[in-house]
Amino acid sequence: MQMTWRWYGEGNDSVTLKQIKQIPGVEGIVWALHNKAAGEVWEVAEIEEVRKQLEPYGFNMDVVESVNVHDDIKIGLPTRDALIENYKTTLRNLAKFGVKVVCYNFMPVFDWTRTDLHHELPDGSNALFYEKKVIREDPIEMARYIIEGSKGYTMPGWEPERLEHLKELFEAYKPVTKEKLWENLKYFLEAIMPTCEECNIKMAIHQDDPPWDIFGLPRLLVDEAAIDKFLKLVDNPYSGLTLCSGSLGANEKNRVADIVRKHCDRIYFVHIRNVKHYEGGDFSEVSHRDCDGDVGILDIIKAYHDCGYTGYIRPDHGRHIWDEKCRPGYGLYDRALGVMYILGVWDTLEKFDRK
Repeated sequence: MQMTWRWYGEGNDSVTLKQIKQIPGVEGIVWALHNKAAGEVWEVAEIEEVRKQLEPYGFNMDVVESVNVHDDIKIGLPTRDALIENYKTTLRNLAKFGVKVVCYNFMPVFDWTRTDLHHELPDGSNALFYEKKVIREDPIEMARYIIEGSKGYTMPGWEPERLEHLKELFEAYKPVTKEKLWENLKYFLEAIMPTCEECNIKMAIHQDDPPWDIFGLPRLLVDEAAIDKFLKLVDNPYSGLTLCSGSLGANEKNRVADIVRKHCDRIYFVHIRNVKHYEGGDFSEVSHRDCDGDVGILDIIKAYHDCGYTGYIRPDHGRHIWDEKCRPGYGLYDRALGVMYILGVWDTLEKFDRK
């Protein structure tokens, strides 16, 4: 297992590389070019700038999160072939810097949705929260809320310039059924797999967040059956999973540890996130400690250990604690506690394994 940390880049993150370096066990930075719109080529010179920033700290840049897939590809418009060619060029450029895994998603319009970015928990900290009954029916109002609550940081999936065209996007998605979205995902993967093989880059799809249809838009990666279907869709070892315990775990019926044991060989990147369920499908993100949530963090980590997992892992969203001012879900303190909790469990399992 290789511990990593998601970092949004200089001038775009409250957390510094110097601070991350002081968290024991973190080997790599999960990064992206957040100034690039979906469909644009990531140029070599731009990637080189990130490499120069990471090099003094000894971090690898093996995992990218995310190279976003353009909506025209998801919708299946005639423009998709040119955009897929751009995607292939980006993959080739990333391979020059040793990138091994690219996280992506195939969610229509929105990458993730929450109704409260600063929900206060009983201990006085706050965290991301989802309340079904207050989900805004108007997606434009929802987008405005997310952007205003971002505290000036970029919010992947909620870029203001892209969301200016929400009405047009929703209109374009009207003919896209769940079945059609599956077809378009297959088309995309079949097109890029030869490039992935050439570059030795694994594509790792992230589950839909939350794992159910929203605003009338179809969602695909929502449960074990959907993951089974995805892995058979284009049955290639270069197509696999970013398995997110929080996204799947928002639905209390999902048993994440079982999915880990079933598909460990196709999991290339791991997000460890804990959530607590409430009545009616509401949920709150909480600390990584197993007993604070309902996802079964201990069982999940043990499943990875039992499978001999050697891939990349990171703590996902953390609470905002100790009066920290940060990007919602991505502060320093609680995620650093999450690193130590995950590694503490892992080290304990390793020690007992050797006895």
